[in-house]
Amino acid sequence: MTLNKNDETELYIDGFTSEGSGVGHIDGFAVFVSGTAPGDTVLAHIIKVKKSYAVGKAVKILKKSKARIEPDCPSFPSCGGCAFRHIDYETELKIKKQKVEDAMKRLGSVDIEAEEIIGGSVCAYRNKAEYPVSFGRELNIGFYALHTHRVVDCESCALQPELFSDIVKIVRKWITEYGISVYDGEKHSGLLRHIYIRQGFATKQIMVCLVANGEKLPHGEALINELAKTDGVKSIVLNVNTQKTNVILGRECKTLWGDDCIYDELCGVKIRLSPLSFYQVNREQAQRLYSRAKEYAALTGRETLIDMYCGAGTIGLSMADKCKQVIGVEIVPEAVEDARFNAELNGIKNARFYCSDASNAANMFKNDGVRPDAVVLDPPRKGCGRELIDAVCEMSPERIVYVSCDPATLARDCKIFEAKNYKVKKLTVADLFPRTVHVESVALLAKAETGEF
Repeated sequence: MTLNKNDETELYIDGFTSEGSGVGHIDGFAVFVSGTAPGDTVLAHIIKVKKSYAVGKAVKILKKSKARIEPDCPSFPSCGGCAFRHIDYETELKIKKQKVEDAMKRLGSVDIEAEEIIGGSVCAYRNKAEYPVSFGRELNIGFYALHTHRVVDCESCALQPELFSDIVKIVRKWITEYGISVYDGEKHSGLLRHIYIRQGFATKQIMVCLVANGEKLPHGEALINELAKTDGVKSIVLNVNTQKTNVILGRECKTLWGDDCIYDELCGVKIRLSPLSFYQVNREQAQRLYSRAKEYAALTGRETLIDMYCGAGTIGLSMADKCKQVIGVEIVPEAVEDARFNAELNGIKNARFYCSDASNAANMFKNDGVRPDAVVLDPPRKGCGRELIDAVCEMSPERIVYVSCDPATLARDCKIFEAKNYKVKKLTVADLFPRTVHVESVALLAKAETGEF
């Protein structure tokens, strides 16, 4: 059967894409249909046909999958944040576990079954939210629709704490009452770009950060007075971003009220959080993920541990009680400052941190004769890269613990490690982003001759 644009065809959904669309097949030809569930039979209207696949829109659900549920959020799916609110969570976890295992096999030539997938709460788990602000026919504060810069207005989000919505309402009222201009990316004009909120879930402390295309907030006192009344708000900050860019935060922060930073606790370690600090958005799941990483590191108290891409030091500091020494590496100066502060805050004496590119630092350690027993890698989505992998392998650690937010780059890098005689021994998948397409995992790699752990 040949498919053409505007055809309508019955389609059984038997899989998922990495972006959360359902996949069906007609004579072996893949058709992607968003908003469907595995096991659905749909009437699909074909809107695009390419050489190797087609894209369709579900006109009608002819037979519902057993996995299909009623979405519990009025903004789904228009806001683009969630992909799985129409599917039961058990099925979502199976999809994500399979996604990681398939990537490892297909892209990494590593045939391994994950020990488990660690699930968590599907609501109100995010400790950080970044709300873009725009004005078209009306004021919109919410989230970008998928693959666009169109802001979908969202009064409340199922992934965020309810208190975040209350803060957004306060800012919305201030914008309306005082005629505050909002940013237009095409014209590079207007003032308010984003409302950025983060909370320490253990401490209940909240930071409200207003991202502006300017250095002052007109009528800022009125806004501050209202925000300061909100339970838990300890810090109100202006972030100055006058660049024509899609990057949310600028480099300059001005404290308007309260403290410069807030605090949280992760894996028993107190953490200082500034607006620019990297911190996992799902604290409870991050604790479970880091605990598994610590287990994989198999520390006894005698080891030297190198923590690459250490951020504010959270992983390395959580393992410091089981190490002889922790050496952290991070390229962002503010994060290194946070890591050093967090070590001092917790009385951790056996950790030191370097501000450097990970590859350069690995080569420096190698040349200086540093011989780590274990290396933790927690790279950004793009993965590690060959130069860093080469340098890590030349340091010859017994174990490498790889924490990943992208199954594809994890698989790619594991394939390179395996060619250098480091074998993937164990794999755990952790769902730090329930209801979205994203998933984290942690892999243990060990020298081939050391055997199983």
